Amino acid sequence: MSRKVLLDSNQLNIILHRLACQLVEKHTDFKNTVLVGIQPRGIYVANRIEKILKEEYGLDSIKTGQLDITFYRDDFRRGEKPLEANKTRIDFIVEDKCVVFIDDVLYTGRSIRAALTAIQSFGRPKEIELLSLIDRRFSRHLPIQPDYNGRQVDAINEEKVKVSWMENDGEDAVYLISK
Repeated sequence: MSRKVLLDSNQLNIILHRLACQLVEKHTDFKNTVLVGIQPRGIYVANRIEKILKEEYGLDSIKTGQLDITFYRDDFRRGEKPLEANKTRIDFIVEDKCVVFIDDVLYTGRSIRAALTAIQSFGRPKEIELLSLIDRRFSRHLPIQPDYNGRQVDAINEEKVKVSWMENDGEDAVYLISK
């Protein structure tokens, strides 16, 4: 198994700042915009972007939540091992808001399809956008594309993109792993 560094800590930080800047350009004060990290790993991206928006842009009123899509997945009962649910925390109204889904890797698009269904339990958003840190652009099963994209990666199906976060992996980095 080989492991290639796609982004080191410094490059990852630069991309997160660029994505935060793009969000500010589009949403300015975030009065009608909410950020929703998709469980399990999109929450790390969402938390980092929220921190940048608050500390560097002074946007203290940003609403950020976490959305568990486990029971909305189309492969929910297909695997041999049962899927484990994560926590949903959305303590704000999404009705008539712009919801920005945030995830670490956009691969087939199936997680985003599940998120589109799951968010309907919390109201009807005016608009939904997608921010992905890594876009595996040639692996899509559904016609889903990010509105905000950190980096595109061309990986064949046997290769895996792994995003490591200081919070749970002890480092900030993105790897391309080949068997």
